Parts: sequence; structure tokens; C-alpha cells
Amino acid sequence: MATLPFGDDKRPITTVLIFAAMDSEALPIVEHFKLSRDDGSLFPLSVPWIRYHGSYKDLNINVIYPGKDPEFGINSVGTVPASLVTYASIQALKPDLVINAGTAGAFKVKGACIFDVYLVSDLAFHDRRIPIPGPDRYGVGLRKSFPTPNLVRELSLKVCKLSTGDSLDMCPQDETCILANDATIVDMEGAALAYVCSLMKVPVIFIKGVSNFVDGEKSIPEEFKENLQTTVVAIRKVVAQVVEFINGKCLSEL
Repeated sequence: MATLPFGDDKRPITTVLIFAAMDSEALPIVEHFKLSRDDGSLFPLSVPWIRYHGSYKDLNINVIYPGKDPEFGINSVGTVPASLVTYASIQALKPDLVINAGTAGAFKVKGACIFDVYLVSDLAFHDRRIPIPGPDRYGVGLRKSFPTPNLVRELSLKVCKLSTGDSLDMCPQDETCILANDATIVDMEGAALAYVCSLMKVPVIFIKGVSNFVDGEKSIPEEFKENLQTTVVAIRKVVAQVVEFINGKCLSEL
């Protein structure tokens, strides 16, 4: 199991990078902090990646999301865009902390409820199946998020494990792997961000709101669409509380 490394944990947090996979997840946060869209010069001209930025108290806040796929015209979701955007953003902005804020599916059987918002403790992949001893562990890619015991206690946050894959639905093979990961929630980018942040030695935390069940009676796409707007409002509220808590603190105080 890999624990995300970090630098000087006694230095005050000044620059925060908030990554969201979709505009519907990012824009409520942008509106809350009254951030401004940049001119696009931070990234290569050919990419659709979008950045909003501004100041809140002692913090420089950046909200970044992959934008619309140029060919298909929909949000660029999944592990590949998430990895690329996070890597480029860390290179350009040198954040002290990365926050991945977004929606997730959840298991009823694990006690999750629609609109619950979790802080993630452990992350792994469920669709990188490499059934060879040694590479199998790489495929799962188990990592821990940056530990924030004071944040969890102060905000009374629910904590759980997350499993990441590139599909919205859940086939039987995926379900077996998700259960092996002991995950309460699933998404399409978290473990990829954990991987990138581990490589770049930047601490990262994950705030995930439940938009649908993966073991419920309704179809996953139907329930996700039905609950999306209310879920992103719940996520925005927790992100605002987390940013408020972070302000004026160093990593070791989280």
C-alpha cells in the first residue's frame, strides 16, 4: 500500500487546486468562491481544459476541470483526462494541496445514503485486472489519501474507501473487485488522481457526494441524472467548509 508523500508539512497552505471531472461539479464551487475564468494560457491551446481562480482569505484557489471533449462534445470524464489535467495543473501551479471534489456511486449495503458526502481514506482501481502475482497489486494500485484527522473531527465528516473505474455501470467482474477493495463508494477518477499526486509528491484529499446507488433498484444512469443537481450542492457545502478549515493552517494541522 502506498501512502502519499508530501513536503514541508509545517509551511502554511497557500495554494489549493480543486479538481472536478465535470462542469456541473466544478461550477457551483466556482460560484461560491466568486472565481474568475482565466485566459486559457496556462495549458496548451489545443486542449479543452478549464481553470477558474481567485483568492479567498489567505488562500489562492484554483478550480480546474477537463472541459468538453472536442470530438464528442461531452464532459471529458474518466481516468485519462483526470490524470493529464492533474499532472499539468500541478506542474503549472505548484499547489500545496489538491482536493478532488465530485459525485460517486455508493453501496446501500454499506450503509450509504443518497446525498451523503464522504471524505475518502483509501483508494484503489477495480478495472485494471492483471492476474499475475506482483503486477496484480500494481493493477489495484491501492493508495491512501493525505490524513486529516482534525478536519474529520471538526466537520464530523463520514470517512470511507473509494474504488475507481472507467465505466459508469458495474459488471459482475467489477463488482467482485470493488467488494475486494472494501469500497463504500465508486467513481471514475479518484485513484488516478491519487496516483498522479503520489508521483508529484503533493498531498491530496477526496470529497465525494453520493448521487446514485450501484446496488439499488433504479438504473444507475437514471438515478445519477435525477440526483446530480442536489448532490453537487451538497458537495459545494462541504468543500466550502473544508476550505474554511484549511485557511491559515499548515498540512500538519489538518
